[in-house]
Amino acid sequence: MEHILYSDGNSKRISWLIKTADSIKKQFREQADIYRDKVTVLQSKYIALHVGIFWSIGVFIIKNQDTVRVKLDSSEMLNHLAEKETTADEFAKKRKLFIDQLARQRNLNLIYEKIDPSENFASSLLSER
Repeated sequence: MEHILYSDGNSKRISWLIKTADSIKKQFREQADIYRDKVTVLQSKYIALHVGIFWSIGVFIIKNQDTVRVKLDSSEMLNHLAEKETTADEFAKKRKLFIDQLARQRNLNLIYEKIDPSENFASSLLSER
């Protein structure tokens, strides 16, 4: 099965939206205390992506051998995750390891695609109450 995953984050909240066929699931969470007001926007985007994939597996939306089109509004993330470019950010490196590990364990096909920030449907969830 194929899914489309959008994710976003800031220093206070993370969010993700996953589309599967005719179904859309939206989620947001407050940043964990260990990260709240301590991570950059880019780092929070990595957290949101990692948690979004993990959550989607946990609630049985994403299953073994599925394809996930990951929509990214950050060129830096796209280059790091899809193009295998390195980063000096140790936090981002760890999140990439976790994301890659989930993909290997579940035999997921992650396809990273660049989008404009205005096309990131998870962004609006950062301000929801």
